[in-house]
Amino acid sequence: MSSLRAKIQDVFKEPACEQNRGKDAKARKEGCSKPLTPGAAAGGCAFDGAKIVLQPITDVAHLIHAPLACEGNSWDNRGAASSGPTLWRTSFTTDLTELDVVMGQGERKLFKAIREIKEAHRPPAIFVYATCVTALIGDDIEAVCKRAAEKFGLPVVPVNAPGFVGSKNLGNKLAGEALLEHVIGTVEPDDAGPYDINILGEFNLSGEFWLVKPLLDRLGIRVRACIPGDARYLNIACAHRARAAMMVCSTALINLARKMEQRWEIPFFEGSFYGITDTSEALRQISQLLVKKGADPEILGRTEALIEDEEAIAWKKLAAYRPRLEGKRVLLNTGGVKSWSVVHALMEIGIEIVGTSVKKSTVEDKERIKQILKDDNHMFEQMAPRELYAMLSEHKADIMLSGGRTQFIALKAKTPWLDINQERQHPYAGYDGMVELIRQIDLAIHNPIWRQVREPAPWDCQPAVREELPSTKSETATLHVVQEFAGTTADDFGEY
Repeated sequence: MSSLRAKIQDVFKEPACEQNRGKDAKARKEGCSKPLTPGAAAGGCAFDGAKIVLQPITDVAHLIHAPLACEGNSWDNRGAASSGPTLWRTSFTTDLTELDVVMGQGERKLFKAIREIKEAHRPPAIFVYATCVTALIGDDIEAVCKRAAEKFGLPVVPVNAPGFVGSKNLGNKLAGEALLEHVIGTVEPDDAGPYDINILGEFNLSGEFWLVKPLLDRLGIRVRACIPGDARYLNIACAHRARAAMMVCSTALINLARKMEQRWEIPFFEGSFYGITDTSEALRQISQLLVKKGADPEILGRTEALIEDEEAIAWKKLAAYRPRLEGKRVLLNTGGVKSWSVVHALMEIGIEIVGTSVKKSTVEDKERIKQILKDDNHMFEQMAPRELYAMLSEHKADIMLSGGRTQFIALKAKTPWLDINQERQHPYAGYDGMVELIRQIDLAIHNPIWRQVREPAPWDCQPAVREELPSTKSETATLHVVQEFAGTTADDFGEY
């Protein structure tokens, strides 16, 4: 636990984080996360964050040392995609019981599980995750992993990020620490070249990275390791020989990028593949970093030629959507890198941003939003569901882009909604991804279902009352009786 405590404090003091640099010594020591209350960590604890970062390493066996419920906590809840191995989608757990805990059988059961996985699947590596229960009872997963690695002749990587130590974001960074300590730099590649790069914080959601990689291939740039999207263990082990790196999500892995630059002199920048302008700028910065590290300067000219061709194709496709979407108002309820990258992408087509959430955004993210929107009046830290509903029901936005947690607020307000978070079904990165994003927004806004659901329900429509003269004497007598007793109370009838 002492080593884990040291890692956590190291993450809290991360010098590459602008927010940390602005704190005094006392505030930095207290950390970046609010204390977790019992029950509040479900789906957002440090273990969950570590698994989110590492599980997309597709050829590795991910073993959860815990009772069964921990593995079922958020297994496969993100849209990361693989171009080959499927072992990462197999669920492995030691399934500790009360008897195992009482009898102290946790470490023995873990060693046995590692052996079974090795014999049945023969993966290139096994990642072992600590959880709240196994950390509290004192199971030493690092010692077990070291012994298993020696016994079975394959890397067994301990991921020491039990849920109780902090938030999901802290778990992201502890996963990066595990890669630095046990994986990156453990294998020397025999094909290192001047055009090798790393992409950090890219999860290949819905296959997004597959829209970007062909652009890099055309420039002769090889992605040595994409961490973690569609990654392979061997590629990550050789990642220290890349010449440059691009950071896609600094909230998750800024510590990994900074320490790789410190140890292996791999310069990095933070960029985005969302939107035409940002994609082009990312390609330029990658080429410029490679030239600074010794690549042939002619790559700069080839990069500009590629950008010119791809931008022309993309703008031609988007021209058909501009008359239909220009001036439409979007409410963006997300966070992190998407809080500014998607904003910039939408504004390129003439869409108006009425608000964007910055709940999970860094200081740098917020500064970018201010530069893009020219003010901070459209930024909100957190908007309560009641406020979201009021804003949408008053038609202050034509569509909301968010994650699945708030989709029903939009649907209740009879407002179009599009998934922009990890559960999305369509890739939005790169030039083709921008066209797809605009196409999906157009389909959502102009879907005829919204005109129908906004019409009054049949039971809310009051039929017109028609006055007709009675046609018979009996009906006339009944009408006189009704008129006679109209407004009469029960007291007026006396003993009746």
